[in-house]
Order: sequence, then structure tokens, then C-alpha cells
Amino acid sequence: MIPNTMKAMVLTGHGDIDKLEYQDVPTPQPGPGQVLVQVTATAKNNTDRKAREGLYPTKKGEMTSFKMGGKPTLTFPRIQGADIAGRVVAVGDGVDESRIGERGLLDFNIYADGRRDINLTPDYYGHGADGGFAEYVVLPSDQFHHIPNPELSDAELAAMGMCSYQTAMHMLTSASVRAGERVLVTGASGGVGTALIQLCRVMGAIPYALSKQDKAEALMALGAEAVLDRSDMDSFEDRVKEQTGGKPIDAVMDLVGGEMTDRFIDTMIFDMNARSTYPRLSIAGASGGNISEILWTRIYLYQVQIFGVSHGTREEADQLMAWIRGGQLKPVLHGAFRLSELHRAEEYFVNRGSNYLGKIVIVPDAQWEEHGKPYALEAA
Repeated sequence: MIPNTMKAMVLTGHGDIDKLEYQDVPTPQPGPGQVLVQVTATAKNNTDRKAREGLYPTKKGEMTSFKMGGKPTLTFPRIQGADIAGRVVAVGDGVDESRIGERGLLDFNIYADGRRDINLTPDYYGHGADGGFAEYVVLPSDQFHHIPNPELSDAELAAMGMCSYQTAMHMLTSASVRAGERVLVTGASGGVGTALIQLCRVMGAIPYALSKQDKAEALMALGAEAVLDRSDMDSFEDRVKEQTGGKPIDAVMDLVGGEMTDRFIDTMIFDMNARSTYPRLSIAGASGGNISEILWTRIYLYQVQIFGVSHGTREEADQLMAWIRGGQLKPVLHGAFRLSELHRAEEYFVNRGSNYLGKIVIVPDAQWEEHGKPYALEAA
């Protein structure tokens, strides 16, 4: 039986975690082309916090969320949570009832048009429409992909959500990364970073990770060729040379920004005679600062290509789902919190310690025993 009301963590406005309120709200109903999904796990992403705090400015001094289509689409109240795993429990008109019971994973994008090769006005579930920090959610049937793999738990499946993996893939495809190329991955221990390491190996590229050394063993196990210590950036270019045999990095996948970006460019241009392709930098984050000081002469004289990346395409999402079904990609799940404890999860995420690697997931309280408890973190 589908209840008339459900538990949800509702974002009531821009601000701190007190703007997230645990409420009883009406259970949504699927419309034409939609499915109603009973949520079993939803991965936590940094974009949840940044959207809540209004940290997506495109002009100095601005406090806002995404508004690539001309105006902000985050309106209140809103249920956040983009990387949703669960099971179809009802379908709308035009959707085959055989889908009921399917376990799946969401392609989190809200696509502005029918194109599969480009996505210029990115928006997503949990931002422009309600997401998975609730017991139920309504989603487009063609974006809720059936993932039957029995070796993956629902929490692990949510940890492979498209917010991280599709962003990582679009960083690589935008920069036309090819097999055999050397790729520097910054912010390597987070969701996008761990996805980048795996995707490089699937595509045949060679990932070099930038992270703290206490995570080196885990990152090497994921596929990193070497792990460079981010806590010591002295002689960074020389340390890169030591790991690459004196060869320049072909492409940088930057999740850090700030003053570090100029240092990352150094690793690509120290020996242009050794290159066979243009230096390329994809950036999809600014955890180290939103403003970088770079000499434009360095960019145009060395012909550095820069790609800004937010969301990917339908084609990339389809490919990622196929790789998940085929077992080429593996979950990196750090742990789980109850939905009612989302405030604690937010605090844990912001203050995460040195042992943090991969993703945390949020599990509805009613689903906790089966889908969350095996991965419970101490604070949960």
C-alpha cells in the first residue's frame, strides 16, 4: 500500500542546516511518462550544501543557486537529493506496468530539450524538482535505469550516482582524453575524484591522484598510478616528473580551483616538445577557492584548452549505466545516515576527517534496517 503522506527532509530556504525540516508531506503521484519510486538510498553530494547556501554565483557578490536558463529554478519548499536508488511502486500513463518492482538508479539531470549530445542549461532532481531525501519520489521513466545487479546493495548503487560519475565522465570527454594519456586528478578522494580514477582506467588513461597520503592505499586500489601528497605542494612539478618519468601531464581534471590551478597547469607545459596533444584542463569544482590568478599569456602561448564542466549528456549517462550493469565500475561507499539525521550527515560531510573516501548515503528511516544499518556511521 502506498501511503497518502510520507516523511521528507524539506529545504525551506537558503541558509544553514536549520533550513532543512523533517516533515510529513503528501506522497507524490506519477503523471504521464513517470514512475513513482520508493526511495531506498540517496547519495549525499556537495552540491546539496552549496545550493542550500546559495554558493553558485556567476557574478561577484551574488548569492544564488543554478540559473543557467535565465532564472533560479530552486524554489522553496524543495526536497533535495539527486543520486536516487530505489524501486518502482507505481507508474503513470504510458508506462508499462511491468516496470513495477524494478530496482534502479536515476539519471539525475533535468534536460531542457530532447538532445542527447549537449546540455547547456543544466538542472537536476533535488534542485529544479523534488529529489530523494524522502520516502517516495516521482521521476521520468526513461531516466530511472534498471540496475538488477544482485552483488550491489541499494546503498552501494546510490553511491554510484550520476552526479559524481556523469560529471567525471563529462570532464574526460570534454577534454577528449584518450587511452594512454596521463591525467592528473585533483580532489581525488571525493565522489567525483574516485569516479575519475575508475573512468580513466575504463577508458585506458593513466590517472595520477592528488590527495592526502593516508588515502594513498585506497586510491591505488581504485586504479591510481600514483598518489601525490596535497598537503605538501612544494616542488610539485618535480614530484609529478618523478612519477611520470619526466613526462608532462596530458590533461588535468581540476576539482580544486583557487591558487592551485596555476600549479596544475605547470605540470602540463614544462616540456612542450614532449607533447603530442594540446594541454587540457577540465574544471568542475572550486573547493580551494572561486578565484584563480593565471597569466593569460601562459594560456594562449602554451595553447592550454580549458573546459568548464557541470552536467553531462544523455549519451554519457547511458554509457555509465551500461558500465555499472557490466561491473566495470565499482561503488566507493563511505557510510550511511538515516534521513531523519540529515543534519548530522551534513555536519559530518563538512567536517569529514582523514578517513573519508567516496560517498555517504541517506536512507529513509523506514528502510534503515535493510538498506542503511549495514553501512551505519558512528554518528548515525
